[in-house]
Amino acid sequence: MDFGTRAMADVSKWPLFTLLGPQEVASIRQACVFGTSANEAIYCTHTDEVFVFGLNCSNCLGTGDNQSTIVPKKLDCLAGKRVVSLSYGSGPHVLLATQDGELYAWGHNGYSQLGNGTTNQGVSPILVSANLLNKKVMDVACGSHHSMALTNEGEVFAWGYNNCGQVGSGSTANQPTPRKVSICLQNKAVVSIACGQTSSMAVADNGEVYGWGYNGNGQLGLGNNGNQLTPCRLAALQGVCVLQIVCGYAHSLALTDEGLLYAWGANTYGQLGTGNKSNQLSPVHIMAEKERIVEIAACHSTHTSAAKTQSGQVYMWGQCRGQAVVLPHLTHFSCTDDVFACFATPAVMWRLLSMEHDDFLTVAQSLKKEFDSPETSDLKFSVDGRFIHVHKAVLKIRCEHFRSMFQSHWTEDMKEVIEIDQFSYPVYRSFLEFLYTDTVDLPPEDAIGLLDLATSYCENRLKRLCQHIIKRGITVENAFSLLSAAVRYDAEDLEEFCFRFCVNHLTEVTQTAAFWQMDGNLLKEFICRASRCGAFKN
Repeated sequence: MDFGTRAMADVSKWPLFTLLGPQEVASIRQACVFGTSANEAIYCTHTDEVFVFGLNCSNCLGTGDNQSTIVPKKLDCLAGKRVVSLSYGSGPHVLLATQDGELYAWGHNGYSQLGNGTTNQGVSPILVSANLLNKKVMDVACGSHHSMALTNEGEVFAWGYNNCGQVGSGSTANQPTPRKVSICLQNKAVVSIACGQTSSMAVADNGEVYGWGYNGNGQLGLGNNGNQLTPCRLAALQGVCVLQIVCGYAHSLALTDEGLLYAWGANTYGQLGTGNKSNQLSPVHIMAEKERIVEIAACHSTHTSAAKTQSGQVYMWGQCRGQAVVLPHLTHFSCTDDVFACFATPAVMWRLLSMEHDDFLTVAQSLKKEFDSPETSDLKFSVDGRFIHVHKAVLKIRCEHFRSMFQSHWTEDMKEVIEIDQFSYPVYRSFLEFLYTDTVDLPPEDAIGLLDLATSYCENRLKRLCQHIIKRGITVENAFSLLSAAVRYDAEDLEEFCFRFCVNHLTEVTQTAAFWQMDGNLLKEFICRASRCGAFKN
C-alpha cells in the first residue's frame, strides 16, 4: 500500500483526526483510518511511536483490551520500530511491517488471518514468525479475512480464509500460518501485491500480473468468472508492463509503465469507469483520452476508484457518497487520498498515508513564521516604546490602508520606523498579526480597541472577527463597557447583542462599576430603550 509521489496529505479531512490537537497532528509521520465504519485509526510519529484510537471492533486497535478510546493510546511493543507497510481486513484485522522486515498482526482472527496458527483474537500486536524466519517482509496486503506478505526477495506468503482459493494453495482449506505462494510464481520476483475482498493479485518485476481466489465478478481479469485456487497470469495484459495494481471490493485497476490505465471486474457502481454498469471479465483500457496517469487508487472495503494524472489532476468514479459515478470525474483534490476521505463508503484510507513533508511550509505558514521577525523585516512600528517588525510588501498586499500609506507622497513611505500613538501595543500588534495569519487572539476588552482600529482602517472582516470575540467574551462585569464600545464604533449587530445581554441580566449589570461610569447620554438612551422593551415592568 505504498505508491507514487504524494501531494501534501491532510489528516484533518478524516473526522476522527479532528480529535487531535495541532501538536499531535504535527507529530504524525504516517496514518491510517480503517474499520467497517472508518471508526478506527492508527498513526506513527516522527519519533517512531505508534498510537491508536477509535471504536476497537474485534480488538483491532491492539491495546490489549476491547475498550474503545477517543484519546490516542500508545502501542508500547511497537515503539522505536519504523513502519513501512500497513494493511487491514474487514474483521478488522491489521498487518504491519517494519523497516527491519518484521511482521506484526492483531485483531480479528476467526479464520487464522493473523497467521499464528490459532483462531483466537489478537488483543495486542504479535510477531508473525511461522515460515518467515530469516525472511524480511517489505509489504503487506489484507483481503476481508485473508492476509498476504511480500518479502524483499520477491516471495509472496499468504494465509487465513481460503474459501475461494484466495490463499493460492491449490485447495479451499483455511491456512493457519503463512505459506509461500509458489505455484505459477516459482522463479518470479514479485514487486507488489494487492487484495480484493476474497481475491489476490501480484505484479512480477517483468510487469506480468497474476490473480487468484474469487472471480465471480471477473475481478481476476482472466476472461471468465471461475474461481482460481492458484495464481493465473492475466494473458489479456500480455505486451504491457504493469507497475501498480490496486483492488476494490470486487474490481481491479492496473497502471502500466506508459501511464495507461486498465480496469476489470465488478461494475455495479460504475467503479470501472467505462460509462456503464456492466461487469468486465477482462481488462478494459479506460481514460484513454486523458493525459498520462501516474497513480491509481482503490480499497477492498469500498467500490470507489481514483486516479491522478501527470499534471496533478485527480479523478474519481464508482460509488461516491452513495452515487454511482460511471465515468471518471475531475475533482478539485490534489491527491487521491482526499477522494476516499470525502467520497468513499466507508471513508477509510486506501493506503498508509505519509506526511513526510514535515519540513515543508505552505505560503500561509511561511508568512505566519515571519511575522515580527527582525531578520527579514524592512519596516518597524514603534508602539508604547516597543517595536513590531513587518514587511512593507505584505502590508500593501493585505491592507488598503497601507497600500495608500506606502505611496511616494506619504512621508511614511520613506521611514524605517513608524510611530503609532493612537492605539495600544497589544491592539496594534494583534492587527498586524491578523494581516499575516487571518486570526485574532485577544481578550474581549482588548478586542474593543481592535474594533476601533478596524473601523478606522475600514477592515470589515477584522471588524466582524472582533465582534465575534466580544460576543463570546461578554460577562455581567464587562457588558456595559462593551455596549458603550459597540455604540462608539457603530457596530450595530454587536450593539444589539450587548443591549439584549444587559436587559436579560439587568439587576446584576446595574450593580457594576461600568454601569455607573457610563456616559450620561448613553445611559439615558439605554434606560429609554430598555423601558420600551418592558425591562422595568412590575
